[in-house]
Amino acid sequence: MNNNTAAIYARVSSTNDRQNTERQVIDLTRYAEHNAINIVKVYEEHISGAKKNDERPVLIDCLNYCFENGVAMLLLSELSRLGRNVDEVLANVRLCKEKHLNLYFQKENISIFQADGSENPYLTIMIAVLGTCAQIERDSIKFRLNSGKLRAIERGVRMGRKPGSVKTREQKEIEYKDVILYLRKGYSIKATAKLCDKSASTVQRVKREFLSAYYRQVNV
Repeated sequence: MNNNTAAIYARVSSTNDRQNTERQVIDLTRYAEHNAINIVKVYEEHISGAKKNDERPVLIDCLNYCFENGVAMLLLSELSRLGRNVDEVLANVRLCKEKHLNLYFQKENISIFQADGSENPYLTIMIAVLGTCAQIERDSIKFRLNSGKLRAIERGVRMGRKPGSVKTREQKEIEYKDVILYLRKGYSIKATAKLCDKSASTVQRVKREFLSAYYRQVNV
């Protein structure tokens, strides 16, 4: 591909209809048109920024496409689109530098490489500063939440599940009677799960709660 090609990666944290990537794509497309950049691919992802890279498949596909097809630039609305924290953003920036993929962040108006092809000396500093500010804000939110929780407890507010929301042993024994029956007959967890239309983890939990004492009695 020639050196004026670019891909767009847009992400929002919400997986419902409250947020969409339309505005990011429009703004980045306008930037590309204004700078005579040819957009060859657009990637859109609805997933939390707290997810690790290996839990963000669209971002991975986007980067791999750019690397494998010689795309010159990847356009993003802001630094936070590239990772969940400063370390991850920096790691992705380093990877793109090694692969000679330029990154442009519209909000910060900064890129890895400048017009003459040299590295932008301010990018790493900006990422570190912004990442630190973001971490401070996350810590502040966590502190406020914990502080509010402690004050609520002091006022007598009951935390956790509402009374009655946790099933009694008797209720669970009735609900999972078929599971218990098949397990006692010697069926495997996998077979029991299939026969009772339950997940294997549910069957495992029932076995641990109801069958441990039973097996001890049988083996006496």
